[in-house]
Amino acid sequence: MVLTNEEIERYSRQIILRNVGGRGQERLKQGKVLIVGAGGLGSPAAYYLAAAGVGTIGIVDSDVVDISNLQRQILHSTERLGRPKVESARETLLALNPALTINTYHLRLGKDNILDIIRDYDVIVDGVDNFPTRYLLNDACVMTGKTMVEGGVLQWDGLVMTIKPGQGPCYRCIFPDPPPPGAVPSCQEAGVIGTVPGLIGAIQATEVIKILLGVGDTLTGRLLIYNALEMRFREVKAERNSNCPVCGDSPRIRELEEYTFVCATKCER
Repeated sequence: MVLTNEEIERYSRQIILRNVGGRGQERLKQGKVLIVGAGGLGSPAAYYLAAAGVGTIGIVDSDVVDISNLQRQILHSTERLGRPKVESARETLLALNPALTINTYHLRLGKDNILDIIRDYDVIVDGVDNFPTRYLLNDACVMTGKTMVEGGVLQWDGLVMTIKPGQGPCYRCIFPDPPPPGAVPSCQEAGVIGTVPGLIGAIQATEVIKILLGVGDTLTGRLLIYNALEMRFREVKAERNSNCPVCGDSPRIRELEEYTFVCATKCER
């Protein structure tokens, strides 16, 4: 994809970077990224990917804009209350960068639709707010070899890791099975400071940009943990678990499973 004169001017500050250049910007233009969740994590991730010139962005979310979202979900605004988040997100992103292709999916991911949706994308960004979808998304990406950038926040804390099937651990290598219902409070129950998902979502976007460009070191095999109160980052090494139920040597999960229980995750809503 050849860059237009307008695109060269728009992206000039990153094109001049040694490890981006014109060819790198063309790779971003060709890139296709799916963001699952248009909330606290998906909002900054989508916004920065759109600003960077990622040519095709897909957004999955079944929810509508609520006033309690606006403290952290920067894709949305007061006048869009009650509208589907995917529509609000699309409007915001095209106002920022009208040359992009924005695909919207106003639905809840399930085992019957997830493979068709993720199939055409290069990288998946996980910004979901429940364990059933998080584990389903991990399993689908492992089974199809899709790279996924995982993120989660709660209260003043956040985490990011990049999952590259065959090159490092998946989410189940660290957390083999979903916790029982009620074991982990939701952000609705425990709260979240709005800047934390903003920071974590921006890190997720940065990981995606590096992946599309093929530069730098990603958070594959590394869990980056952020504590805003202490203003500290720490890194935990993670290795592939040979006994992992989905990517291990003898996986017990060979087909996608639908989790039916309701359980809020350490995420962004």
